[in-house]
Amino acid sequence: FAPVLAKAAVATGVDGVFMEVHPDPDNALCDGPNSLYLDTLEDLLTRLVRIRQAV
Repeated sequence: FAPVLAKAAVATGVDGVFMEVHPDPDNALCDGPNSLYLDTLEDLLTRLVRIRQAV
C-alpha cells in the first residue's frame, strides 16, 4: 500500500517521500517487511514525478 499512499501524498502537494527499498526485502537484515523492491522504484518515481507535474 506504500505506493498508493505515496501517490496520494504527492497529489496533495507533499514536498518529499521517504521509502525504504531493497533488492530482496524478504532477505533483508532489517526492515524487510517495510521495504519496496528496488526493481519497482524507477517506475514508482516516474509516476510520482508525473503526478507532481500535473498538480
